[in-house]
Amino acid sequence: MQHVKLKAGLVALAVMAVLVPLALPNPFYIAVANLVLINSVIAISLTLLLGTTGQLSLGHAAFYALGAYVSANLARWSGLPAYLTVPLAVGGVSLLGWGIARLFLRLSGYYLAVATLGVGLLLGILLRNEQKLSGGPDGMPVLPLQVAGLTPGESAWYWIFLTVLVLAIVAAHNLLRSPAGRALRSLHDAEIAAITCGVDTQRYKVKVFALSCGLVGLMGALYGHYAGFITPATSSFVRSVEYVVMVVVGGIGSVPGAVLGAVTVTLLSNGLASLEHYEILIVGSILLATILFMPKGVFPALKNLAARAGIGRAQ
Repeated sequence: MQHVKLKAGLVALAVMAVLVPLALPNPFYIAVANLVLINSVIAISLTLLLGTTGQLSLGHAAFYALGAYVSANLARWSGLPAYLTVPLAVGGVSLLGWGIARLFLRLSGYYLAVATLGVGLLLGILLRNEQKLSGGPDGMPVLPLQVAGLTPGESAWYWIFLTVLVLAIVAAHNLLRSPAGRALRSLHDAEIAAITCGVDTQRYKVKVFALSCGLVGLMGALYGHYAGFITPATSSFVRSVEYVVMVVVGGIGSVPGAVLGAVTVTLLSNGLASLEHYEILIVGSILLATILFMPKGVFPALKNLAARAGIGRAQ
Protein backbone atom coordinates (compact mmCIF):
# COMPACT_ATOMS: atom_id res chain seq x y z
CA MET A 1 0.00 0.00 0.00
CA GLN A 2 2.80 2.38 0.92
CA HIS A 3 4.59 1.53 -2.34
CA VAL A 4 1.43 2.38 -4.29
CA LYS A 5 1.10 5.70 -2.48
CA LEU A 6 4.75 6.49 -3.24
CA LYS A 7 4.24 5.80 -6.96
CA ALA A 8 1.07 7.91 -6.99
CA GLY A 9 2.92 10.77 -5.33
CA LEU A 10 5.78 10.56 -7.84
CA VAL A 11 3.34 10.54 -10.76
CA ALA A 12 1.57 13.61 -9.34
CA LEU A 13 4.90 15.43 -8.93
CA ALA A 14 5.92 14.47 -12.47
CA VAL A 15 2.68 15.89 -13.88
CA MET A 16 3.18 19.12 -11.92
CA ALA A 17 6.79 19.40 -13.15
CA VAL A 18 5.67 18.98 -16.76
CA LEU A 19 2.99 21.65 -16.38
CA VAL A 20 5.27 24.21 -14.68
CA PRO A 21 6.81 25.76 -17.83
CA LEU A 22 3.37 25.92 -19.43
CA ALA A 23 1.85 27.73 -16.45
CA LEU A 24 4.62 30.28 -15.84
CA PRO A 25 3.90 33.67 -17.46
CA ASN A 26 7.40 34.73 -18.58
CA PRO A 27 11.07 33.63 -18.76
CA PHE A 28 11.90 35.22 -15.40
CA TYR A 29 9.75 32.69 -13.54
CA ILE A 30 11.19 29.86 -15.61
CA ALA A 31 14.66 31.06 -14.55
CA VAL A 32 13.56 30.85 -10.91
CA ALA A 33 12.22 27.34 -11.57
CA ASN A 34 15.59 26.41 -13.08
CA LEU A 35 17.33 27.66 -9.95
CA VAL A 36 14.98 25.54 -7.83
CA LEU A 37 15.91 22.45 -9.87
CA ILE A 38 19.64 23.19 -9.56
CA ASN A 39 19.41 23.65 -5.79
CA SER A 40 17.30 20.50 -5.46
CA VAL A 41 20.07 18.37 -6.95
CA ILE A 42 22.65 20.06 -4.72
CA ALA A 43 20.48 19.43 -1.66
CA ILE A 44 20.20 15.75 -2.63
CA SER A 45 24.00 15.53 -2.93
CA LEU A 46 24.40 17.00 0.55
CA THR A 47 21.69 14.71 1.91
CA LEU A 48 23.69 11.70 0.74
CA LEU A 49 26.59 13.01 2.82
CA LEU A 50 24.94 14.54 5.88
CA GLY A 51 21.87 12.32 6.06
CA THR A 52 23.73 9.02 5.71
CA THR A 53 27.24 9.30 7.16
CA GLY A 54 26.43 12.30 9.36
CA GLN A 55 29.39 14.24 7.91
CA LEU A 56 28.76 17.99 7.67
CA SER A 57 30.37 19.92 4.79
CA LEU A 58 30.49 23.70 4.85
CA GLY A 59 32.41 23.90 1.59
CA HIS A 60 29.98 22.53 -0.99
CA ALA A 61 29.59 25.93 -2.63
CA ALA A 62 33.32 25.77 -3.39
CA PHE A 63 32.89 22.49 -5.29
CA TYR A 64 29.92 24.01 -7.11
CA ALA A 65 32.05 26.98 -8.20
CA LEU A 66 34.94 24.70 -9.11
CA GLY A 67 32.74 22.68 -11.46
CA ALA A 68 31.66 25.89 -13.19
CA TYR A 69 35.18 27.30 -13.55
CA VAL A 70 36.81 24.06 -14.67
CA SER A 71 34.23 23.50 -17.41
CA ALA A 72 34.36 27.17 -18.48
CA ASN A 73 38.14 27.25 -18.71
CA LEU A 74 38.35 23.92 -20.54
CA ALA A 75 35.87 25.19 -23.12
CA ARG A 76 37.79 28.45 -23.47
CA TRP A 77 41.32 27.05 -23.65
CA SER A 78 40.82 23.77 -25.51
CA GLY A 79 37.90 24.65 -27.74
CA LEU A 80 36.07 21.51 -26.68
CA PRO A 81 32.27 21.71 -26.74
CA ALA A 82 30.53 22.15 -23.40
CA TYR A 83 28.92 18.70 -23.51
CA LEU A 84 32.47 17.29 -23.26
CA THR A 85 33.91 19.78 -20.76
CA VAL A 86 31.04 19.24 -18.30
CA PRO A 87 31.83 15.52 -17.66
CA LEU A 88 35.54 16.37 -17.48
CA ALA A 89 34.78 18.99 -14.83
CA VAL A 90 32.65 16.49 -12.90
CA GLY A 91 35.53 14.00 -12.95
CA GLY A 92 37.98 16.65 -11.76
CA VAL A 93 35.74 17.80 -8.89
CA SER A 94 35.06 14.19 -7.86
CA LEU A 95 38.78 13.48 -7.82
CA LEU A 96 39.42 16.54 -5.68
CA GLY A 97 36.62 15.48 -3.34
CA TRP A 98 38.17 12.02 -3.09
CA GLY A 99 41.56 13.54 -2.20
CA ILE A 100 40.08 15.88 0.40
CA ALA A 101 38.07 13.01 1.87
CA ARG A 102 41.22 10.93 2.21
CA LEU A 103 42.79 13.77 4.17
CA PHE A 104 39.87 14.96 6.29
CA LEU A 105 37.35 12.19 6.81
CA ARG A 106 39.22 10.80 9.76
CA LEU A 107 37.77 13.92 11.30
CA SER A 108 34.13 14.11 12.26
CA GLY A 109 31.50 16.50 13.55
CA TYR A 110 32.61 20.09 14.04
CA TYR A 111 36.22 19.30 13.08
CA LEU A 112 35.20 18.12 9.59
CA ALA A 113 32.87 21.12 9.18
CA VAL A 114 35.73 23.51 9.98
CA ALA A 115 38.10 21.65 7.62
CA THR A 116 35.66 21.83 4.70
CA LEU A 117 34.98 25.47 5.54
CA GLY A 118 38.71 26.10 5.25
CA VAL A 119 38.78 24.47 1.80
CA GLY A 120 35.91 26.69 0.67
CA LEU A 121 37.58 29.86 1.96
CA LEU A 122 40.90 28.98 0.30
CA LEU A 123 39.20 28.34 -3.04
CA GLY A 124 37.29 31.61 -2.73
CA ILE A 125 40.55 33.51 -2.18
CA LEU A 126 42.12 31.75 -5.17
CA LEU A 127 39.19 32.62 -7.45
CA ARG A 128 39.14 36.27 -6.38
CA ASN A 129 42.86 36.76 -6.97
CA GLU A 130 43.69 34.67 -10.04
CA GLN A 131 42.57 36.84 -12.93
CA LYS A 132 43.60 34.37 -15.63
CA LEU A 133 41.62 31.52 -14.09
CA SER A 134 38.51 33.27 -12.85
CA GLY A 135 38.41 36.81 -14.18
CA GLY A 136 38.96 38.07 -10.64
CA PRO A 137 36.20 39.43 -8.37
CA ASP A 138 34.16 40.58 -11.37
CA GLY A 139 33.89 37.07 -12.79
CA MET A 140 34.19 35.79 -16.35
CA PRO A 141 31.94 34.95 -19.31
CA VAL A 142 31.24 31.30 -20.12
CA LEU A 143 30.70 29.85 -23.57
CA PRO A 144 27.13 28.58 -24.04
CA LEU A 145 26.20 24.94 -24.37
CA GLN A 146 25.51 24.09 -27.99
CA VAL A 147 24.14 20.87 -29.43
CA ALA A 148 24.03 20.53 -33.23
CA GLY A 149 24.62 24.28 -33.47
CA LEU A 150 21.61 25.09 -31.26
CA THR A 151 21.80 26.93 -27.93
CA PRO A 152 19.14 25.98 -25.34
CA GLY A 153 16.79 28.71 -24.14
CA GLU A 154 15.25 29.05 -20.66
CA SER A 155 12.56 26.43 -21.34
CA ALA A 156 15.04 23.96 -22.84
CA TRP A 157 17.30 24.35 -19.83
CA TYR A 158 14.32 23.63 -17.61
CA TRP A 159 13.98 20.19 -19.21
CA ILE A 160 17.72 19.57 -18.91
CA PHE A 161 17.75 20.42 -15.21
CA LEU A 162 14.53 18.46 -14.61
CA THR A 163 16.05 15.38 -16.28
CA VAL A 164 19.14 15.65 -14.08
CA LEU A 165 16.95 16.01 -10.98
CA VAL A 166 14.85 12.97 -11.84
CA LEU A 167 17.98 10.88 -12.44
CA ALA A 168 19.47 12.13 -9.15
CA ILE A 169 16.29 11.23 -7.22
CA VAL A 170 16.14 7.73 -8.74
CA ALA A 171 19.86 7.12 -8.20
CA ALA A 172 19.78 8.37 -4.59
CA HIS A 173 16.68 6.30 -3.83
CA ASN A 174 18.26 3.15 -5.25
CA LEU A 175 21.54 3.82 -3.43
CA LEU A 176 19.86 4.26 -0.05
CA ARG A 177 17.86 1.03 -0.53
CA SER A 178 20.96 -0.96 -1.52
CA PRO A 179 23.35 -2.80 0.85
CA ALA A 180 25.80 0.09 0.40
CA GLY A 181 23.07 2.53 1.44
CA ARG A 182 22.32 0.54 4.57
CA ALA A 183 26.03 0.53 5.39
CA LEU A 184 26.13 4.30 4.93
CA ARG A 185 23.14 4.78 7.25
CA SER A 186 24.85 2.63 9.87
CA LEU A 187 27.70 5.16 9.96
CA HIS A 188 25.22 7.87 10.93
CA ASP A 189 23.41 5.87 13.60
CA ALA A 190 26.16 3.73 15.14
CA GLU A 191 29.60 3.95 13.55
CA ILE A 192 31.32 1.86 16.22
CA ALA A 193 28.75 -0.91 15.79
CA ALA A 194 29.23 -0.73 12.00
CA ILE A 195 33.00 -1.13 12.41
CA THR A 196 32.39 -4.10 14.71
CA CYS A 197 30.23 -5.70 12.00
CA GLY A 198 33.03 -5.34 9.46
CA VAL A 199 31.90 -2.20 7.59
CA ASP A 200 34.87 -0.36 6.08
CA THR A 201 33.75 3.04 7.33
CA GLN A 202 36.63 5.05 5.86
CA ARG A 203 36.11 3.62 2.37
CA TYR A 204 32.38 4.37 2.44
CA LYS A 205 32.96 7.89 3.74
CA VAL A 206 35.49 8.67 1.00
CA LYS A 207 33.23 7.30 -1.74
CA VAL A 208 30.10 9.14 -0.65
CA PHE A 209 32.04 12.40 -0.21
CA ALA A 210 33.48 12.09 -3.73
CA LEU A 211 30.01 11.24 -5.09
CA SER A 212 28.47 14.25 -3.33
CA CYS A 213 31.19 16.58 -4.65
CA GLY A 214 30.83 15.23 -8.19
CA LEU A 215 27.08 15.84 -8.17
CA VAL A 216 27.57 19.41 -6.95
CA GLY A 217 30.30 19.93 -9.55
CA LEU A 218 27.91 18.73 -12.27
CA MET A 219 25.33 21.36 -11.33
CA GLY A 220 28.01 24.04 -11.13
CA ALA A 221 29.30 23.18 -14.60
CA LEU A 222 25.80 23.16 -16.07
CA TYR A 223 24.93 26.42 -14.32
CA GLY A 224 27.99 28.16 -15.78
CA HIS A 225 27.00 27.33 -19.35
CA TYR A 226 23.36 28.10 -18.58
CA ALA A 227 23.98 31.54 -17.01
CA GLY A 228 26.79 32.48 -19.41
CA PHE A 229 28.68 34.19 -16.57
CA ILE A 230 30.18 33.13 -13.24
CA THR A 231 31.76 34.98 -10.32
CA PRO A 232 33.69 33.90 -7.20
CA ALA A 233 30.53 34.74 -5.19
CA THR A 234 29.23 31.27 -6.12
CA SER A 235 31.78 29.81 -3.68
CA SER A 236 30.79 31.98 -0.72
CA PHE A 237 30.33 30.63 2.80
CA VAL A 238 26.76 31.94 2.87
CA ARG A 239 25.94 29.83 -0.19
CA SER A 240 27.31 26.71 1.54
CA VAL A 241 25.20 27.47 4.61
CA GLU A 242 22.12 27.87 2.40
CA TYR A 243 22.66 24.37 1.03
CA VAL A 244 22.86 22.95 4.55
CA VAL A 245 19.72 24.88 5.53
CA MET A 246 17.86 23.32 2.58
CA VAL A 247 18.71 19.85 3.86
CA VAL A 248 17.83 20.64 7.48
CA VAL A 249 14.58 22.41 6.59
CA GLY A 250 13.43 19.59 4.31
CA GLY A 251 14.48 16.78 6.64
CA ILE A 252 17.95 15.29 7.10
CA GLY A 253 18.30 11.94 5.37
CA SER A 254 15.19 12.33 3.21
CA VAL A 255 15.54 12.71 -0.55
CA PRO A 256 12.00 14.17 -0.98
CA GLY A 257 12.77 16.39 2.00
CA ALA A 258 15.91 17.69 0.28
CA VAL A 259 13.84 18.69 -2.75
CA LEU A 260 11.18 20.29 -0.56
CA GLY A 261 13.82 22.19 1.42
CA ALA A 262 15.44 23.44 -1.79
CA VAL A 263 12.10 24.63 -3.12
CA THR A 264 11.25 26.40 0.15
CA VAL A 265 14.58 28.16 0.69
CA THR A 266 15.08 29.11 -2.98
CA LEU A 267 11.61 30.60 -3.38
CA LEU A 268 11.92 32.51 -0.10
CA SER A 269 15.36 33.86 -1.05
CA ASN A 270 14.10 35.05 -4.45
CA GLY A 271 10.86 36.40 -3.01
CA LEU A 272 12.83 38.47 -0.52
CA ALA A 273 15.47 39.62 -3.04
CA SER A 274 14.91 43.24 -2.07
CA LEU A 275 16.25 42.35 1.40
CA GLU A 276 19.55 40.96 0.10
CA HIS A 277 21.54 42.74 2.83
CA TYR A 278 19.64 40.66 5.39
CA GLU A 279 20.24 37.36 3.58
CA ILE A 280 22.21 35.78 6.44
CA LEU A 281 19.58 36.88 8.96
CA ILE A 282 16.76 35.44 6.85
CA VAL A 283 18.52 32.11 6.29
CA GLY A 284 19.38 31.88 9.98
CA SER A 285 15.79 32.65 10.97
CA ILE A 286 14.46 29.90 8.69
CA LEU A 287 16.90 27.41 10.20
CA LEU A 288 16.06 28.44 13.76
CA ALA A 289 12.31 28.23 13.16
CA THR A 290 12.68 24.76 11.67
CA ILE A 291 14.77 23.50 14.58
CA LEU A 292 12.31 24.91 17.12
CA PHE A 293 8.99 23.88 15.54
CA MET A 294 9.89 21.01 13.20
CA PRO A 295 13.19 19.55 14.47
CA LYS A 296 13.08 16.64 12.02
CA GLY A 297 12.30 18.88 9.04
CA VAL A 298 9.27 19.89 7.02
CA PHE A 299 8.85 16.66 5.06
CA PRO A 300 8.83 14.32 8.10
CA ALA A 301 6.43 16.74 9.84
CA LEU A 302 4.05 16.69 6.87
CA LYS A 303 4.38 12.90 6.65
CA ASN A 304 3.46 12.50 10.32
CA LEU A 305 0.56 14.90 9.90
CA ALA A 306 -0.75 12.93 6.94
CA ALA A 307 -0.37 9.67 8.87
CA ARG A 308 -2.35 11.07 11.81
CA ALA A 309 -5.06 12.31 9.48
CA GLY A 310 -5.23 8.85 7.89
CA ILE A 311 -5.54 7.21 11.29
CA GLY A 312 -8.25 9.65 12.24
CA ARG A 313 -10.28 8.79 9.15
CA ALA A 314 -9.81 5.09 9.75
CA GLN A 315 -11.18 5.44 13.26
